[in-house]
Amino acid sequence: MEQQRVVLLRRSFLAGLGLAVGGLALGLAEGRADAAEARAPASAGLRTSVFLHIATDGTVSIVCHRSEMGQGIRSSLPVLVADELGADMARVKVVQADGDKAYGDQNTDGSRSVRGSYEPLRRVGATARAMLVAAAARRWRVPAAECVAEGHAVHHARSKRSLDFRELVADAAKLPVPDAKAVALRPASELKRVGGPLPLLDGPAIVTGAAQFGADVRLPGMLTAVVARPPVVGGKVARYDGARALAVPGVKRLVELPAPKGPAGFQPLGGVAVVADTTWAAMRGRAALEVTWDHGANAAYDSASFREALSRAASAPGKVMRQVGDVDRAFAAAARTIEAEYHVPHLAHVAMEPPAAVARVDADGCEVWAPTQNPQAARAEVARALGLDEGKVTVHVTLLGGGFGRKSKPDYVAEAALLAREVGAPVRVQWTREDDVQSGYFHSVSTQRLKAGLDADGKLTAWLHRTAFPPIPSTFDGKATTPSAMELDLGVLDVALATPNLRVEACDATAHVRIGWLRSVCNIFHAFAIQSFIDEIAHARQADPRDVLLEVLGPAREATPAELGLSKLPNYGASLDEHPVDVGRLRRVIERVTELSGWSAARKAGRALGLAAHRSFLTYVAVVAAVSKGALGKVQVDEVWLVADPGTIINLDRVRAQMEGAVVFGMSVALHGAITMKGGAVEQTNFRDYPVARSTEVPRRIHVEIVKSDAPPGGVGEPGVPPVAPAIANAVFALTKTRVRELPLRRLGL
Repeated sequence: MEQQRVVLLRRSFLAGLGLAVGGLALGLAEGRADAAEARAPASAGLRTSVFLHIATDGTVSIVCHRSEMGQGIRSSLPVLVADELGADMARVKVVQADGDKAYGDQNTDGSRSVRGSYEPLRRVGATARAMLVAAAARRWRVPAAECVAEGHAVHHARSKRSLDFRELVADAAKLPVPDAKAVALRPASELKRVGGPLPLLDGPAIVTGAAQFGADVRLPGMLTAVVARPPVVGGKVARYDGARALAVPGVKRLVELPAPKGPAGFQPLGGVAVVADTTWAAMRGRAALEVTWDHGANAAYDSASFREALSRAASAPGKVMRQVGDVDRAFAAAARTIEAEYHVPHLAHVAMEPPAAVARVDADGCEVWAPTQNPQAARAEVARALGLDEGKVTVHVTLLGGGFGRKSKPDYVAEAALLAREVGAPVRVQWTREDDVQSGYFHSVSTQRLKAGLDADGKLTAWLHRTAFPPIPSTFDGKATTPSAMELDLGVLDVALATPNLRVEACDATAHVRIGWLRSVCNIFHAFAIQSFIDEIAHARQADPRDVLLEVLGPAREATPAELGLSKLPNYGASLDEHPVDVGRLRRVIERVTELSGWSAARKAGRALGLAAHRSFLTYVAVVAAVSKGALGKVQVDEVWLVADPGTIINLDRVRAQMEGAVVFGMSVALHGAITMKGGAVEQTNFRDYPVARSTEVPRRIHVEIVKSDAPPGGVGEPGVPPVAPAIANAVFALTKTRVRELPLRRLGL
């Protein structure tokens, strides 16, 4: 991991965070610290990119630079810093960071919050600890090595002396900041809270209603807006009549938003905003608005015909992205070949809280409050939309009522800023559920074609995987039609299979909607196809799916790029040395989950079980699902077992909760998830026709086991999702002998 330097913190930055100036403050910066700032007087504190501040009264303020959306990151990262520091959590205050490049990467997606911050934040705590220990050692005239920091104090055991942090802050702030690379981290055994169950910091406020989400922000004189957006991406207003809308009591203004130019990016979709005193008045005004749309070039987009186009694309050779051996020769020599095609439709995020944002614009710039996963992107998009320097835009991050990737795309934040400037008052833009379903960024529709060659003994000798889907880069580059290496890294390039002949091909597909990342991204359809196909191979061989899956994966090993048929592997931006493709870890979660579920005995007893396993975001997860026929003849999921190996963890309860949530999310994908297009517009409107898993559908028991590991941290928020749908689909085959090659199940009548 690249080391980051501990540098100084500007006085104004501390004050802006509500932290006391004059204490000890530490941060991480990717850039170089200015030498003059490094020589600043002690009263100025320690500067730039603040993560940690210790006030003269001993209060420790730890900045959480990632967004809290239910995953418990505000209850996890601060504990990591506090444990390394030796602080008492009762005297720790957690401060939510605004959007600022000084914090480095703040984008809360890609399951990176812990795995990307684990060592750097430990070094923040360790550096402060080293300075406090040095200050105490100087005062006592003893070697620093004889002193320890714990319980919010520095102790010298031999002389039985102790000094509280508050007694050492002033002296510590006068010391030179040590090189972060030279600071010793505590042994893992001394991180007393890390890895165990931790309290949810925001739990009491959420339960009592005191927590502030995006739609809870209120400013004096604030107005509320809803927007009538083009139903087809790339469309624009042809004309509109606002007389009836303006007649609705409470409606103040109608504002036509600019149509986006060029690739969609994070631009608002345009349309007509109805600005009113209340949300209800704005919604009634929008319902009365008469708009004629110019639908533009995507008006012919139709899901049924596009599915046929994807199938044709996946049936023809594509761009070779990964190759080992001679696949064509191996197929020619195979005793048997198996081929199948899998399809997954567009998906919507539908987080509990639809997008919302509040903005205020004045002569000094723009101030925003938003439930955003990516505050720096929000800041940049607002600055672009208003023609301001980013330094004049402030983005405050509220709690998020879920995100799943939608709220890392700040089009809704830019809408609020544009409207606030136009009407000369603070404006809250509120998306309804219908807006969320019909006007969001969608997970890409996909068709996968797989072919396997088997020898006379049924062993895998050849593997061909073609994947066709409109790529995420199309949202930012209208000419992008081929899946990128980054997207293929999500469940295709990093799949280690024990076959001497393998080829992966990426096939072209043109996007007609805004394609965006959704929880676990391309792993959803890649895992569904691969894990379903391996189950098909097992059935063709009349063999146990678990045994065939383990056989196809091969022996425990760390797969090299050469074995994978690659010159290099994106590997989620991580080093292969620290995070190898470890087949042994994947095998172990498979073996453990089948043990927990009583796989062999249950199958012999006639229970319908399905198995799937997948590596994503550097974490290994295996799932067994048990299904049966419900009272109405529909498939119901009775029980799910999930075993995950995410490496080192901070907060056991939150990890377990995210895996349980992943099961429910994956069930929603498997049973219900389908966004379909007709005439370029989304056909679904709300939960009535885009349902998620209901309480009556959720399994009676979800068993989650987290493997204890000292491996570097992997992701947690997303890796539980990909194996769920194929595990359910494989269980459905065990129950009905109907092979599921398309999602969702309910649209198939299952």
